Amino acid sequence: MSLVTKFATVGGATLGSRILGFARETLMAAALGTGPMADAFYAAFRFPNLFRRLFAEGAFNAAFVPLFAKEIEAGGVDGAKRFSEEVFGVLFTVLMLITIAMELAMPLIVAWVIAPGFVGDPEKFDVTVRLAIVMFPYLMCMSLTAMLSGMLNSLHHYFAAAVAPIFLNLVLISALVFGLYTGASPLDTAWYLAWGVLAAGILQMVVLYAGVLHAGMRIGFRRPRMTPNVKRLLWLALPAAVTGGITQINQIIGQMIASTREGAISALQYADRVYQLPLGVVGVAVGVVLLPELARALKGGHEREAANLQNRSLEFVLFLTLPAAAALWVISDEIVRVLYERGAFSPETTSIVAGTLAIYGLGLPGFVMIKALNPGFFAREDTKTPMRITLFSVVVNCVLAVSLFPHFHERGIATAEATSGWLTAIFLFVTLVRRGHWPLERALAWRVARLVIAALVMAASLDYASGLMAARLASTASLLEQVAALGALIGLSMVIYFGVAFLIGGADLGMIRRNIRRKAKPAPESGE
Repeated sequence: MSLVTKFATVGGATLGSRILGFARETLMAAALGTGPMADAFYAAFRFPNLFRRLFAEGAFNAAFVPLFAKEIEAGGVDGAKRFSEEVFGVLFTVLMLITIAMELAMPLIVAWVIAPGFVGDPEKFDVTVRLAIVMFPYLMCMSLTAMLSGMLNSLHHYFAAAVAPIFLNLVLISALVFGLYTGASPLDTAWYLAWGVLAAGILQMVVLYAGVLHAGMRIGFRRPRMTPNVKRLLWLALPAAVTGGITQINQIIGQMIASTREGAISALQYADRVYQLPLGVVGVAVGVVLLPELARALKGGHEREAANLQNRSLEFVLFLTLPAAAALWVISDEIVRVLYERGAFSPETTSIVAGTLAIYGLGLPGFVMIKALNPGFFAREDTKTPMRITLFSVVVNCVLAVSLFPHFHERGIATAEATSGWLTAIFLFVTLVRRGHWPLERALAWRVARLVIAALVMAASLDYASGLMAARLASTASLLEQVAALGALIGLSMVIYFGVAFLIGGADLGMIRRNIRRKAKPAPESGE
């Protein structure tokens, strides 16, 4: 299977999940708007989600996958299976202890970490604590799911891991539809969502375990032991947890600050959901596919193949995210109005969310580049360097967020996160180049410059066209008319961007064909 085909497989499954995520957020906006129950749910859900990104996705994709790939190269599937069982025993035990400790300390955690601004509102604070207690075990489910995903990705089975998040959206959509159909109160709806999160976590874990069995690997439970492999995993995972969760760390900092302003947390969440579509489809696809591919190329001594993988991945993410960033900047108002403005979601809220989304759009290429650059370190079992860079960018985010929020509110937090993301991407890239781990290509630099030109031409055209279609995109127009007009704008922008990009040499059909034809090396057979 080619590199582009793998990106498309993961990206396609992620696209389906993100589209369902839009449907979920649209229902959420109609049911809860930016009211206190929306703030409470999003604040409570952010905490297990943060830990999931830090200790599950971030740590395991960075530490587990290279070691698992090494075991496959050295001992075949049998050695990888033994290593997985060793890790599973330790991971399950540690997660159980963390979950118990966090559940007992949840009131303190909400007061000091999740939402300090809620302390002055006893009812909102109490609801947030109780919702967080229900949802925190989601971390345990998703951490085990992340391990199973890492195994599947290393075995070149990408689809099952990519499609699993769809179940979370399906369950939460069902909870929201039920709440709207029965006329449930905002508090009851928040409870339906909380229990839905926990149920979805269990469902995803079951689906991924079935995928591992289908891939021909059965995992048994071993008594927790600190074997050399497990110690190496933990040594790599701790800094990787910080690095892999930079976006979530910055978001939790933003949430802490935003909790002092009514509706700010949910406004940030609605904007986050929109830019997460291109970030997920492109960034997650590249990060998921590139790490195991790069790790196995390096373990096999194929340096030229590794360099080609890195350059083609960066080219791929910029080819798709530069136009997305330009579109989010130019038509953020129209996007938010069509997606959210109904029910409890007012035109004033649209203005706030759209302004925040436009700034997130400017940071989008930086956020996605991080996904493509981190594997260059992780595949070489270096998790400390990106951790140091991440910690610096977190400090920058904190300083900017605290400084800008009193003046620009949600837009200030978005500006801080976007700036932090770009700084991280730049420092990661420069470090890889200086170490000789990322051979620069002059052709790549020229193509990127031309892609920027194509994105600017598209943005100017989109701005002009949106003005001509203003009446059809106004809140007074019917939803069908708004959707049709927005779809026409998006279609026009794609035609212009891709047309200009291919015309001036930013993209090349020959290069795309070569990547589509490129085959990956098969995994070693089991020793059985």
